[in-house]
Amino acid sequence: MNRILKWIAITLGVLIILVALTAVVLNRWGNSRLAAAPVVSIKMVEVPTDAAAIAQGQRLAAISACIECHGADLSGTVFLDEGAIGYIPAPNLTSGQGGIGGAYSNANWAGAIRHGVAADGRTLVIMPSYHYANYSDSDLGALIAYLKSVPPVDNDLGPRKLSFTGAIIFGVLAYGDWAVSQIDHAAVGGEGPAAAPSPQYGEYLVATASCGSCHGEDLAGNPGNDSPKGPNLTPGGELATWTEADFFTALRTGQTPDGRELSAEMPWRGYAQMTDTELGALWAYLQSLAPKASALVE
Repeated sequence: MNRILKWIAITLGVLIILVALTAVVLNRWGNSRLAAAPVVSIKMVEVPTDAAAIAQGQRLAAISACIECHGADLSGTVFLDEGAIGYIPAPNLTSGQGGIGGAYSNANWAGAIRHGVAADGRTLVIMPSYHYANYSDSDLGALIAYLKSVPPVDNDLGPRKLSFTGAIIFGVLAYGDWAVSQIDHAAVGGEGPAAAPSPQYGEYLVATASCGSCHGEDLAGNPGNDSPKGPNLTPGGELATWTEADFFTALRTGQTPDGRELSAEMPWRGYAQMTDTELGALWAYLQSLAPKASALVE
């Protein structure tokens, strides 16, 4: 019996050592992947300096919900501070103390926004660049022009710091979820569809507004537990009973046809800045989708 117990103890000890060594290897691999994203070819865009382009960029920043993560003045916010995972800030985008704005070149901005790669080569996490990769060259140029014009705000949030397990989760298990792994980097760039109340332009706006982040990539509702639970936007959901006028009103006032207020997580105040053409395009695209049963898990 003693011999059997001895071998059981030895076996368990070996297994514990193997598990510990595996965890160390995965941690180092995860940290390495997060610290050095794959090298991608960044397509340069022309960045205008005129007031009209900067105003358009400010509008695009609101529509793309930049302020939802980076703050109303873009001085950054703490996105995640969870002991078991780590600390992830949405950085200060201004040129103030602790901000990246003063150091980022046009290429750096393009790399972060459309490719999910930081100026220092880090893999960006959380940032939905897989949607922003759809930005046209002219719209991206306007957005960068605005970001470079934002008044400096001092707010030093410090660097991203992941725990031992956080590095494994973000750098190994969830690595395929980050933008740099999902984007066809060679296909990024060019011009988008013409601005018209068409499904084609609406599809472009759905992408650049990152609607899929909350409503699911197929817009049938977000079934996840780690993101806002946006409802089904296909004709199989509540919008089947709405009119185009109802849709316009909801996105401009936050009020649904039955008198409810849209969730505070819904950035309708940014969408309220859309033109009639843009809202019409969104509506046309959503109406063109095949009806799908809601994927939302309550």
